[in-house]
Amino acid sequence: MELTEAMRTTGTCRYFTPDPVPDEVLHRAFDAARFGPQGGNRQPLRWIVVRDPERKRALAELYLPPWKAYLANVGIGDVRVGAVPKTVADADHFAEHLADAPAIVVVCAELDGLHPTDHELGRLSVVGGASIYPVMQNFCLALRDQGVASAVTTLLCHSEPEVRKLLEIPDGIITAAHVAIGYPAKGFPRKLSRGPVEEAVFADTYGSRLFA
Repeated sequence: MELTEAMRTTGTCRYFTPDPVPDEVLHRAFDAARFGPQGGNRQPLRWIVVRDPERKRALAELYLPPWKAYLANVGIGDVRVGAVPKTVADADHFAEHLADAPAIVVVCAELDGLHPTDHELGRLSVVGGASIYPVMQNFCLALRDQGVASAVTTLLCHSEPEVRKLLEIPDGIITAAHVAIGYPAKGFPRKLSRGPVEEAVFADTYGSRLFA
């Protein structure tokens, strides 16, 4: 499909059909994803496609507690979200039915293949993700091109020790995200809700809008 259309309609899917995603579809998606930018072309990403029902159920059980805590904080206003109540309800449905997704793709990375340059700034380090998340987004776009939907979550990274044990992940490999994938039960969005460009792009100095 046309690239811009894919970018504008690769939303977070909360409802999947039970149909399995064929290996050939996954292979094409991974094959396209690997060309995403990666520092020094070190290619640190590794992927685990979890289809086993028991392991999916175990991941879902690890997902629910942090999700319910997050949901409670949304309810009392301690967590700010740019979402309407229906979106929050859909996310709760997703959490309750995570094990029903045809597959959960665990995005992993070799720790020594990352090169964060911001870990001494006294704030949250994010630069290491530059070699991970563009490739992951390529994967989601490549799935979208084949009619497969996705939902990216990072909540399970909170349970990395348990996930590591469950999936036999060796030392030196970290988890960066989990992507539930499958064919969408309710189709793809025609238009995602995002803020206007005018409010996010500046010229020369922060706050000086480039586009009026």
